[in-house]
Amino acid sequence: MPITEMLGQAGILTGLGMAVVFSFLIILIVCMYALHGVLHLLGKDKDKPVETPAAAAPAAADDTEVVAAIAAAIKAKNS
Repeated sequence: MPITEMLGQAGILTGLGMAVVFSFLIILIVCMYALHGVLHLLGKDKDKPVETPAAAAPAAADDTEVVAAIAAAIKAKNS
């Protein structure tokens, strides 16, 4: 098989592969736009506020004991 024929086949195969990838990307973009439209019609694209329970909120506590314990541990390690 001469080199020119091999290069021709390689060019055809490359073009075909690129066409398949490009068409897949176009189909993917169309599907994403369609999904966006469906979600917009259903009203699912709006962010809903998340309510956090009061118990989950961090309490303002006195951390002096924790700070003292950490400082003591660091001093004991460095000694």
